[in-house]
Order: sequence, then structure tokens, then C-alpha cells
Amino acid sequence: MKDLQELARFEDRLTYLYVEKGHIEQHQQSVAYVTENGTVPIPAADLALLMLGPGTTITHAAIHNLAECNCLVAWCGEEGIRFYCHGRGGTYHAGNLLRQVDVYCDPKARGLVVRRMYEKRFGELIGPGFTLEQIRGREGFRVREAYRKAAQQFGVAWQGRVYDANDWNSADPLNRALSAANACMHGLVHAAILTAGYSPAIGFIHTGKALSFVYDIADLYKVDMIVPLVFAAVAESEQKVEQRARLACRDLFQRTRFLERILPDIREVLHGGADSGERAGAAAGRPEPLDDRAEGRDIPRPFDRPAAG
Repeated sequence: MKDLQELARFEDRLTYLYVEKGHIEQHQQSVAYVTENGTVPIPAADLALLMLGPGTTITHAAIHNLAECNCLVAWCGEEGIRFYCHGRGGTYHAGNLLRQVDVYCDPKARGLVVRRMYEKRFGELIGPGFTLEQIRGREGFRVREAYRKAAQQFGVAWQGRVYDANDWNSADPLNRALSAANACMHGLVHAAILTAGYSPAIGFIHTGKALSFVYDIADLYKVDMIVPLVFAAVAESEQKVEQRARLACRDLFQRTRFLERILPDIREVLHGGADSGERAGAAAGRPEPLDDRAEGRDIPRPFDRPAAG
């Protein structure tokens, strides 16, 4: 990025910034990015996500400032294609998380989310007569066809999606490249989910994993973005396929401004496009009351300590 003060928009309310091979330190009332070429102030109070790439260091004072500004700090791979860990931040409000839980706990609403996720993958509406088992069968066929067509297009032999996470080298170059590219997409989706205050664990199609919701959202894009990219890379050469797949993902995500698509798509699948984000009150810094105590009615709770006497 030539001018770090021209921050890319995550969307109207959120922004993100990726830096690497530099030093983040306290600067006046905010923080700054320091390299051998100079010092560039970072508007921490207006930043939702700061992604620290390889070769980046940060001071304790800078982390404290970013936390006070409620800016999520994520340690990641080159151009954000790997997600390693994160600090506090994203949002002070639980609106998105509460709505995610609310939809998950309502069987009817949850079923609608699952259908919308599949419809977004298919690019068309699913008729009410289809059962979930039929939809899953159709999705499996779509994915297999995507692999078959990519193999035919790029002239690559395809033996199926087979790999052993405990024996990485036993997989063929194509499967290793697919796994590396999928991990890159998972990292970027994970960062977006945390930034907006959703839970990565509360999934709708995938369940029971710490990253279930990450897998749900990443699967909206994998067939269209990852499959052709990886098959093209392997067709070019089978040497260093994992590294070349990661670099290709980095360039694709940057070129297509992929990070900006994720949150609108999450709202679309969760709420059918009718939800515009956090409540207006929360967005303005005025969290809405969630119980009687917040509304001024002091009703005892099971764990309240009784008054003396």
C-alpha cells in the first residue's frame, strides 16, 4: 500500500489495514507504522481490524492504545492469507453475536439460513419441495462437477479429494495445494467474522467445531475462487505447489477486494438481506437494554447478593 492513510473500506462502518515488515508503536494519541522509509500515523480510533503480517513488531503501549480504541489486532500470514491469533477487539456490542445465537436457536430460522447458504452457492433459489438431504446431494454433485471440469479445463489428473492431516506429504500435489488455499481463505473469513463480533463456532451447516461458522461462510466462495486457482497453479507446475497456491490466493483476494464482500454476505445469509448490521443504537454508541435491570427495574437475579438486614 503506497499511502497507508488511504485505508481500504471494510464497508461503510468498518475498515481494515494490513502491514508487514515494520514496527507499530505509540504515536501521540494513536499509533504509527514505522519502517526505514519513515513513520505513517494509523487512525486507530477509526480502524476495525489491524492485520500484522510477517516481520512486524508491536509495542506494549501500541497494543494498549489499540485495545482502548476497540481495534481488533490479528497476527496473520502474508497479505492476511493465514490467521494465527487475535487480540481483543472487533466491537464493544454483542448485537451481531446475539442475533446469530437467536437465529441458531430457532429451528425455523436456522433452516432458512441453511437454505440461503446453499442458494448462494448455487446462484439460484431452491424450491420449497426440496428436502435438506436432496439439497446436500445437489451440493455434493456441484462440487464434484467443479473438480471434474477444472481437471478437464487445465489438463490435470484428478483422483478425488483425499488427504491425511497427520501425513501431509502422502497427498498428491493437487490435494496439498487445495488444502493450503482453503486454509488461506479460512484465515481471512475468520478475521472478518471476529471483526464484526460474530462467533466463529456457531455454525449452521457445519457444527461442533471451533470454526464451524468460518467453514460455513468460506464454503460460499471455495468452488468459484479456490478450485480454478489451484488447478491452474498445479497445471503450471507441481513444484512448491503449497507456496504458489498461497501466493495466488493473496493476489486474488487483493485483486477482487474479497475482504469487503464477507460481512454483507454474512448478513444476507443470516437475515435474508433485511438486516443492515448492528442496531442503530449500538452503532451510535447507545446499546439497547437487554433486561429489566437495564431499563431501570431492579429485579433480583438468582446470583444477586441480598441487601444487609
